[in-house]
Amino acid sequence: MIRTMNMWSKAIFVCSIISTTLALTPQIRAGQASSLQPCGEAYYLPSQYTCYDSGFLCPLIDGIPTLRCGPDCYHPEDYSCKNDRLSSVPTSRGSEGNCSTPSTTLQLSSPPFDNYFYSDCNAASQVVITSPLPESNLTIIGPRVLVAWPAGNSGIVIYFEPQNGFNGSLGIQLLNSSSSSPLSPIYDNTSGGNATVGVSTQLRFNSSATLTVAILGSIRTIRDFVEGPSLLRSEIQDTIKYSKTGNVLELSRLWLDNITTTRFSFSSVNLTIDLQNNIAKFEAGTYTFNASFNYPQLEQLSANEVLSPESSALLSQFPQQATSLSFLSYTTKLTAGAWRFLTYFGRDSMIAALLLKPVLSVGEGGAIEAVISGVLERINSTDGSACHEETIGDYATWLNSQQNITSTAPLCDYKMIDTDFFLPVLVERHFVQNPSGSARASAFLSTVASALPENSNLTYKELLKINADKIVGLATPFTAPENQTIDNLIHLKQGEIVGQWRDSTYGIGGGRIPLDVNTALVPAALRSIAILSTAGILDFNATLIGKYATIWEDSTLPFFEVNVPLDTAQARLENYTTSIAIPGLESQSSTLNSDISFHAVALEGNNNLSQVAVMNTDDCFRHFLLNTTNQAQLTSLLNATANNIQHTFPAGLLSDVGLFVANPAYGDSPVYAANFTRNAYHGTVVWSWQLAMMARGLELQLARCNSSDVPEFCAGGVYGNAKRAYNILWDTIAENEEHLSTEVWSWTFNEETNKFEYTDLGALPPPAGVSPTESDVVQLWSLTFLAVKRNEGLR
Repeated sequence: MIRTMNMWSKAIFVCSIISTTLALTPQIRAGQASSLQPCGEAYYLPSQYTCYDSGFLCPLIDGIPTLRCGPDCYHPEDYSCKNDRLSSVPTSRGSEGNCSTPSTTLQLSSPPFDNYFYSDCNAASQVVITSPLPESNLTIIGPRVLVAWPAGNSGIVIYFEPQNGFNGSLGIQLLNSSSSSPLSPIYDNTSGGNATVGVSTQLRFNSSATLTVAILGSIRTIRDFVEGPSLLRSEIQDTIKYSKTGNVLELSRLWLDNITTTRFSFSSVNLTIDLQNNIAKFEAGTYTFNASFNYPQLEQLSANEVLSPESSALLSQFPQQATSLSFLSYTTKLTAGAWRFLTYFGRDSMIAALLLKPVLSVGEGGAIEAVISGVLERINSTDGSACHEETIGDYATWLNSQQNITSTAPLCDYKMIDTDFFLPVLVERHFVQNPSGSARASAFLSTVASALPENSNLTYKELLKINADKIVGLATPFTAPENQTIDNLIHLKQGEIVGQWRDSTYGIGGGRIPLDVNTALVPAALRSIAILSTAGILDFNATLIGKYATIWEDSTLPFFEVNVPLDTAQARLENYTTSIAIPGLESQSSTLNSDISFHAVALEGNNNLSQVAVMNTDDCFRHFLLNTTNQAQLTSLLNATANNIQHTFPAGLLSDVGLFVANPAYGDSPVYAANFTRNAYHGTVVWSWQLAMMARGLELQLARCNSSDVPEFCAGGVYGNAKRAYNILWDTIAENEEHLSTEVWSWTFNEETNKFEYTDLGALPPPAGVSPTESDVVQLWSLTFLAVKRNEGLR
């Protein structure tokens, strides 16, 4: 039903006013005359009309009040009002917005964050509702509505506070619509240019609320506020327009490209919204909330399209994970996570592809090629660096403007050192090891890049060669006789404090030479370059590059070895447990019966540390990517990994919530405990994909015992130790199945049960001097358990 007054309906409406003014109908005279209310010169029944501005009547239609807009009446679900003129609200009900395939919805909760996803053939959207819990830290958790769109890495965030002034009392809830899904689509392509897309929902405040901060445009801008020092940029904020017509509040902002507009609105037919001096106040109750923008959209891969036909059973076995994977997957790239990383991240997508490879779709238009093309498109053609993160949309325009460049061109972050080395590994494993990939190699690699203007005349094969040239150039000095020195290891780039996956301020303790890059990623990349050269895809001397790989495999681990004598280890455990002062947490020192061995997470750390002596999970890279042949070294490494998995934190890495990616308990300086905490992004916390890579890595090493080239560890006790560790790891994975799609999580300790208990990292206050970090409820590389499964033959 059209709910605005056309000329015909307005004439009928005027007649009804006249009749109520001149005479009462018999029905009214019979019992309703006493209910009539004056509205200017007319009288009306409140059950049938609403009086606006003391003299203008609008009818209730199907029991729902309509609003005034100049001379007309309208319903806010169908129309908006500006300057007393009606315009249609973008809607999916028009034929242009019809999709031939059904929409996909998903709801995931990680209190105090509730996540809602909606996607169809037109767009994909995520809405995150944050409401404080009774136990929430109110200095970091407040009422918030966030909308995120993968297209342009775009979004909206709106913060509220209770009008009653009682912090923590305001709650926000999304209500299910008649279709049982809280979100419904917005679609309108009637204005020319890009279609306007978004979502609509019913949003309820449990008490009166004040809108305190709104940011419209880029997720990067929102992250600068959420994760930074509450940073607001005047050139962004000052362009937000506030308007209110009737009971419809709208905020909109024209992007810096002068084309795209992001907007959101709240409306109600019976609740009051007050707007004064750009401060909006809401009564308690339910409002219609619309959020939309008109930016070019990505082409999403459905769950059927992102998974291979052979893996289609996963759609019914693990529908939540398959839907989550689809939400992050597009024909030109796979995005890293929702909501914070809804765009290209090279490292994340390649690690995910390597682990998910058995179940991902192959061939033209498939998921594997989307990942590889996404990386190749963004190679820095001047030096071969792989792009870590792309900057697109409104944030790209803003960054360009900071360099006095008027451009919307995308930008790439090339500061990471690890991303470079994953590319040849993924290319080799798909285009050489996989028969379907081999058949596609020539056609795929002849593709001409188009994402970055500077790469537009280069083929994928040429960009791959540029990347491989860089890797070989970096690796060669270490391979020369007598050159196996610290100086010739791979260092972080000058002036950078991050460079690999532990990319937070203290992720590797200020180290300059990371463990994973030097002991696993460099030799793995060299092995793959040699294989690609043998296959004719690259043109290096395969034999020589293979020798380089062996030198890196055999000569890098000793730099990172840490051995702590038993008595020293026990004393350090006691000191560490005392220093962190977590009630009930035992030191586990009595469980040790031998010296402790592990590999430092990095070299040349803060406070003049030659080694950042933090026990960690990064040995998983070596187990997963390499089949080393130095028997003594392989046996020692696998045994140390197994021991550290089996020891409960703080003696090892094991806990009831998973393996901690870092354990600083054996460090000989207080700086370790201070920098690696349970509220630090890469501290004593659990990362899902590290569980997956460790599990798969151990399985691959144990499988070598059934190969034609059996390693020495298979004949001794180390095999049994590694097998026990494998099963203990899988037991804790199974116990935390409900959290595995999450990016990262932390813990509290229950003194009564003597157990570690799950908590969302974002619910904890950040370490001193560090900005708060939320965890994505869905993370690409955390979905790798779709492919990584327990080997029942190893039980």
